[in-house]
Amino acid sequence: MSMQIYLWALVVALGLAIGSFVNVLIYRLPKHESIFWPRSRCPSCKHVIRWHHNIPVLSWLILRGRCAFCGKRIGAIYPGVELICALLFAAFYARYGVSFTTLGFWYMAATLLAVFFIDLEHQIIPNKLTYPGVVVGVATAFVSAHLTVLQSLLGVLAGVALFAGIAFLGRLLFKEESMGGGDVKLAAMLGAFLGAGKMMIVLVLSAAIGLVISLAVMLVSPRLRQERLVPFGPFLAIATLVVAFFGESIVGYYVRHFLR
Repeated sequence: MSMQIYLWALVVALGLAIGSFVNVLIYRLPKHESIFWPRSRCPSCKHVIRWHHNIPVLSWLILRGRCAFCGKRIGAIYPGVELICALLFAAFYARYGVSFTTLGFWYMAATLLAVFFIDLEHQIIPNKLTYPGVVVGVATAFVSAHLTVLQSLLGVLAGVALFAGIAFLGRLLFKEESMGGGDVKLAAMLGAFLGAGKMMIVLVLSAAIGLVISLAVMLVSPRLRQERLVPFGPFLAIATLVVAFFGESIVGYYVRHFLR
């Protein structure tokens, strides 16, 4: 029992720490800054953050969401990202246990968390996230029981084919870009982790989520209704996480009810 508690504490602590690094990715990648140097600084006064002011979630709570040096408010997004990452790490650990599959999905979840907020704010999906993700996804298949290497490579091809095809049709039919190149590269990464079979589910689910949320957001925000600035990356991220947890159940339900 004590070992289980220790493992759970380790998983949550690791998730919080990786979540802190995801915050660095979200802040620096769109600015084309190094993610390793310089050390973390206050966004307002640029003062280097000391180690005891940079403990995930805890430091933000102790400092009441303010910089220890200039007193300017630090957004709740920072502890929020750390908590979400820790929850995702715990959920994948609960689902897949101590395994290479869990490690692979941890990497994917952290990357998707960064993609979600970067694409939402800047309408870009950095290649520095998707290209390494493809490599890690395929490499994970060599040691994971979740997916074979062939399934992973076919997933990459399926992701590119499906989303590049939609982008092409969008330009052909509507004379404008319906899906960016970043979405296609992200789909390639997701295919590497999920395989070809589940990419169709991701496509359908992300489109459904996107339609519902886009309509709701555009009804609430006149600016977004006019400019149609609703990126697709966040919907892909949500759909992928759902499929990563419940993909087998979704496929099983479809087979039982529609392929009899």
